Amino acid sequence: MKDLNIPIRDIARELARRFSTMTHDELDVLESIIEPMKFVKGSTILEVGDTSKYIYYVHQGLVRQYYYKNDKEMTSFLGVDGSIILSVESLFRETPTQECIEALEPTYIYALPKKRLEEVALHNQNIQILYRKILEEALIASQVHADLVRFETAQDRYRRICKQMPKVVLRAPLVFIASYLQMTPETLSRVRSSTLID
Repeated sequence: MKDLNIPIRDIARELARRFSTMTHDELDVLESIIEPMKFVKGSTILEVGDTSKYIYYVHQGLVRQYYYKNDKEMTSFLGVDGSIILSVESLFRETPTQECIEALEPTYIYALPKKRLEEVALHNQNIQILYRKILEEALIASQVHADLVRFETAQDRYRRICKQMPKVVLRAPLVFIASYLQMTPETLSRVRSSTLID
């Protein structure tokens, strides 16, 4: 796995451009708390039973968040370059998580420690805005997934993921896409075939 050797300052700028505007001093502060992490394909980023301490920004790679239900893995999130991923309940209640996050490709993450982020947000308004916007994005993604599996037909679920998450559809194994869409791999295969015919 090659090192990207991207200065953390560039990552701070990337986050600022996307979520907030920042002064030079605020960029300095944000840069000072970002922690770079790299994971080989198949490695665990967050394990069931761990207490989550970070908001993860996926700079490059593919990640999956899942939980166990009746001894089966249920995928709750798939993210590629530019995704934000976190274990909400564990992070905010400081309790062991029931979710697992794994790297499905070699993955470069820049992590924001929640405690440090909250500390610096108290004194930097634009970092406070960035923090809020990141949480908004994560909550919206969770709501979109919940609505998708509650209200959409299998066909519509697949069409929507193709439209909203094209990189995920191209890169994630079908078994995980099927799990994310709450259908069997066989159903997904049929849906994909009929979508191609349409």
